Amino acid sequence: MVTLKKTDRISYEPLNDEIDLHGLIADEALFKLDRYLNDAFTMGLLQVRVIHGKGTGTLRQVVREMLKSHPLVEVYRPASISEGGGGATMVELVKY
Repeated sequence: MVTLKKTDRISYEPLNDEIDLHGLIADEALFKLDRYLNDAFTMGLLQVRVIHGKGTGTLRQVVREMLKSHPLVEVYRPASISEGGGGATMVELVKY
């Protein structure tokens, strides 16, 4: 028998086509983003929005640096004004 702690999670919240990272420190945001990208790919999402906020730009910078080399990311771009402008990044995932 497996005993779960309150912090253990078996199921995820329903997967959405966006993830909100603003307010997190860089390490937490990158960990959460990596898990999200893997889940989004597994669920068959083709495009997602990463909300990092505007702030000082530090979180945006580390997020985009990660996206540059993430194996599931085909391409990313700054969000248009209607998609969240400078506070978000649009990501297209690879298609397998």
